[in-house]
Amino acid sequence: MPTIIMGKLASKLDGSIHGKAMAFLQKLSVDDTTPGLHVEPIQNAVDPRVRTGRVNDSWRAVMFRLDSNDERHYVIHGIWPHDDAIAVAQRVRLSVNPINGLPQIEEIALPAAPSAPVPPNTALPDGQPLLARLGHDHGALIDTLGLPNDVADQALAAADEDAVLDLAQRYDGWIGTILVDLAAGDTVEAIVARMQLEKAAPSGDDDADVLHSLMRPAAALQYAFIGDQEELRRVIEHGDFGAWRVFLHPEQRRYVERSYSGPFRLSGGAGTGKTVVLVHRARALACRDPQVRIVLTTFTTNLAEALSDSLTQLDPRVPQTKALGQPGVHVTGVDALASAVLRGAGSSLSFAMREVLGEERSAPIARTVGTRWREAIESVDTSLSPELANEAFLSTEYAHIVLPNKVHDEAGYLRVRRPGRGVALDRAKRSALWAIIAAYRAQSRIDGSLDFTEAAAVAAAQLARQIDKPADHVLVDEGQDLSPSHWQLLRALVGEHPDDLFIAEDAHQRIYGSRVVLGRYGIAIVGRSQRLTLNYRTTAQNLHYALSLIDSGQYVDLEDQPEATGYRSARTGPAPTIKSVDSLSDELQAVADHVRSWLDAGDAPETVAVLVQDRFHRDRVVTALNEHGIDARAVDRDRPPAGRVPVMTMHRAKGTEFSKVVLAAGRPSPAELARLERLDPAERADAELRTQSLRYVAATRARDELVVVTRP
Repeated sequence: MPTIIMGKLASKLDGSIHGKAMAFLQKLSVDDTTPGLHVEPIQNAVDPRVRTGRVNDSWRAVMFRLDSNDERHYVIHGIWPHDDAIAVAQRVRLSVNPINGLPQIEEIALPAAPSAPVPPNTALPDGQPLLARLGHDHGALIDTLGLPNDVADQALAAADEDAVLDLAQRYDGWIGTILVDLAAGDTVEAIVARMQLEKAAPSGDDDADVLHSLMRPAAALQYAFIGDQEELRRVIEHGDFGAWRVFLHPEQRRYVERSYSGPFRLSGGAGTGKTVVLVHRARALACRDPQVRIVLTTFTTNLAEALSDSLTQLDPRVPQTKALGQPGVHVTGVDALASAVLRGAGSSLSFAMREVLGEERSAPIARTVGTRWREAIESVDTSLSPELANEAFLSTEYAHIVLPNKVHDEAGYLRVRRPGRGVALDRAKRSALWAIIAAYRAQSRIDGSLDFTEAAAVAAAQLARQIDKPADHVLVDEGQDLSPSHWQLLRALVGEHPDDLFIAEDAHQRIYGSRVVLGRYGIAIVGRSQRLTLNYRTTAQNLHYALSLIDSGQYVDLEDQPEATGYRSARTGPAPTIKSVDSLSDELQAVADHVRSWLDAGDAPETVAVLVQDRFHRDRVVTALNEHGIDARAVDRDRPPAGRVPVMTMHRAKGTEFSKVVLAAGRPSPAELARLERLDPAERADAELRTQSLRYVAATRARDELVVVTRP
């Protein structure tokens, strides 16, 4: 049975040919001599290994046949109309780049490739093209990185970053990736190390050499060995939009496959592929040992459902278990995880509750109503200023200081350290605050409930008592949004051993809660932290706008270190459209106009989204769109619908992506402005930082086009 090696170009197929292409490749993978395939060499081809195959009467596949160790392999280059396929097949050659050891297609004649050198820009800033200003020359690009001569010439003639990125857009795989890295200012040495480039030593067997090059880490950017027909079907059906499932950057693959001596943290901006790495790593761990117990978790239920869907799309054969502690991958939100621990604890849960709270609760599975902090404040005659006697400050103090330190009474609260809180409290203020905390706990004793942070803290204490842990590996997405009790829970969920915790996070996307330092909760990551910088989702223009929203903020990561940006995009597109309007009615009209223009141009409704600040405004936008004849739907806990334009809050949009997005920025409500005014300056600064992050998250949901509608 021949092995199919799918090129990224071949996965980009017109929908009308998907079924025929699938049938052809399925038959080819079973027996390349099957009647009707017509796998034939091409006369006068520059590469004698090139073959074409009959997909149907009108379309033919172009591929390369490689024979090694009595095994046959077909590298699928692409599928074209009959005459075009013959012309392509005559002029393409598959070889090994002698400088970097990667596979390359030479003399390619496709519409996506440049047909002539790009003329130098006559208006060069600083008198030199970009790469020359960065210290690069022809020798470095060709003799060290292995770029083809014509590509190096064009790159060196490019005036600025945009021109280099435009050139990168024309090439799939390692060539385009190297150009993006050069445009971002990376050194040649850094690129060589990241992509694991090394000179190729010919063995004398050309086919074997090409196969070896196809197995190199950086080759996975462009080529994938297809394991079976189910995997082949997924590649064909999902095409380029689902390319992340198959084609990984060598840096991403390294984090998927590498073993770590303890907890590992992977950071990176929106769209850099952190979640992709997590999903691939879950699959790799499950395939390595079918009996292993893996927990894949994140902050919200919606994000957990998206992770589960992604794992299914990547490989539906990976078992996803519904119960904690069973072999397979258990995908769940972190609060649902805490509830699962509480439900399975039995009578021993009383010990954990007393350890954390100093008391028991009669209904630990029930969750406290969201108004309880306000009710507790109103029930106590306090002399505290509004900056301290407010729900935001008290709930954060409770989650970050009281619960993690298992404080039971006022004496304990007077003694406890408060690192990272930013608001100094003397003894009198602590006593006054404890009176409200005590009232909060007293009211919860009446209905016997636990709030979400209490539930996580009690679940952590319950697991800490267990010798046999219910998980072997824990993978965490959106780690920046988790609370101290969540981290204590995850630390207690798995024993301390290699590959115990793998954490993906981005300080710039923290939109829930206050920042956390992992080392305070038993998760030591010193020396085991890396960062992704290449954005695969958002165009360079949209990314530049999104980053401008967080430029003024001071962000700190989970290791209490300043978080930089420095992200670059692998894609280019139109600049965001910024439209300022004077009134709400003008805003709603502008939103409807932009959405209508995209739909009229042929965009599918589910690929277009409108993102807003809150649910009230969401419902107004849905009403306005429907009044304009646009079938729109408000999205809350459910998945975005097919065939209708989704309208959702910026918070709900976390974890989603759309081809085109209207961001209806709006204005803070009077109630929100009043709430911010009541906060202590340090708390207010952090709240404003989260607001910036929320806009950044929303802007990075757009893959191709972004429209921002603002009101003064």
